[in-house]
Order: sequence, then structure tokens, then C-alpha cells
Amino acid sequence: MKRAAFLTVMSFALFSGPALAGEAWDEIKAELYGERVILPAKDIVTLTTPYRAKDDREVPIETSTRFSDGRTVKSVSIIIDDNPVPVSAVFELETPEQSFDVTANMRINGPTPVRVVVEASDGALYMTEEFVKTSGLGACSAPPISGIKEALATLGQMDLIAKPPKDVESLVASLTANTASSTRPELKNLRLEIKHPSHSGMQMDQISLLYILARYVETVEVWTDQDKLFTMTGSISLSEDPEIEFTYTTPDVKAIRVRMTDTDETVSEEVFPIGES
Repeated sequence: MKRAAFLTVMSFALFSGPALAGEAWDEIKAELYGERVILPAKDIVTLTTPYRAKDDREVPIETSTRFSDGRTVKSVSIIIDDNPVPVSAVFELETPEQSFDVTANMRINGPTPVRVVVEASDGALYMTEEFVKTSGLGACSAPPISGIKEALATLGQMDLIAKPPKDVESLVASLTANTASSTRPELKNLRLEIKHPSHSGMQMDQISLLYILARYVETVEVWTDQDKLFTMTGSISLSEDPEIEFTYTTPDVKAIRVRMTDTDETVSEEVFPIGES
């Protein structure tokens, strides 16, 4: 997705009036994709969400994409229809991956459809959706969990944790289908933890009773050694201290490099050595 289109949808969502049921997606789709056909995901894309959010401020949105016909994943977009900024996170892949899993913790402002739209390397679009119920907290305007000074003191700190693959059997089936090769890439699964208050601009300081200026993670760039894996474009939908879990299949990676840039142009960069397991 182009950055201009992302900002256009942000502006539309923030300043337009409330939509009727079903109307939000119609307008979001027209703005982002125009007349392009979006195909049912079938066995290509899966989306896992809670039926009801335990905490509206931190809802895990998990999606997996598998291509078995030689195509690769170009982008993955998480869209939360009725959030103030519906286009919540966009992952644009630089390294061709036939399989890509990603989980991100999101604020969900109220009961809403949650969608994942995947673009394949040939330009085809696929979508799946789930409906998530919430507690009515109004997560985008809920007070921050951490104090402002405390949050700013650790802003930009990052950690990367190796996780076991979530769905090895599905990965093996997709990568070995329609191929005679006896070798297959090994799926690696990592969780990136970022310290950041993710101020939405809709939250009130409980002491001063003034609104806190918006400041959130704008981009996260990830490299496997010298090859960029993906760039994520974020939004105010990202939870406080966001966590992003992702996969890659690049062999013999020695280190993962991560660069986070927020909307105040603060840049944090870390290199994480990847030990052999």
C-alpha cells in the first residue's frame, strides 16, 4: 500500500462522521483498492482473533499466509473497520516469502469487523475477516497504562525473542506442494517487543486534564543480515508497548536488525545476534 493512500484513509477516518453498519468497509475498500477484485482467502490466508477482547487496549491479531504455487507475499494489511484509523498496520515484504505469519497487538475501539488483506506477488488480493466484540472501554481514548514520564524514559527500547513455529505441519504442506524438491526452508518465528507509549492523540492526561499529543510507532523495518525482510507502517491502533511476532525462512541468518521510527522522528535501531538452536 502506498503511503499517500494510507494517510488519505487516516484523514477520512478521523474527520468523517460515524458510518452505518457495513458502510465503513465499503468506503475503506473504495479508497484503498478502487475497483480491484478482492478474492476469498480460502486456504491461502487465515486470521485468528479473540471472540471477545480480554483487554480492548491490547488485542492480539494473528494472521498466516501460505502460497504453494510459486507466488510470494507482497503485503499484509490489518484493517479494523470501526477504529478511528481503520488501516491499522501494513507489512510490505522486501524479501520474497511463500509463507509469512504475523501477529500484532492492537487497540480495538469497539465491536468491529477485523480484516486482513494480502497482496500476492502477481498483484492478486485476498481477504479474510472476523468480528471482535469488546468491553466498551473505548481503547483509543482510554488513559495510558504507564505514566507519560515513565513511558518516555524507556521509549525505543527493543527486545527480540525466538519463539517456536506455530504451525509447522501447515508450513511443510504448503512448501512441499507441487514441487519435487526434497529441501524446504526452515520457518523461524520471532517476537519483537518495543517500548513505546503509542499515544493516540485521543487520550487525556489524568493530572492536567489536557489531551496528550499523538505519538506512535510510524515504521518498523526489519533486516535478516543485509536483506530487508519487511517494513511495517503503523498507526494509533498499535497498542502501548506494541509486540509484533513474525516469521522468516531466510537460511543461515547471523543477525536481525530492527529500526523503529516514531511520528516525532525518534529513531531506535538494534542488531540482535541469532544463535544456532
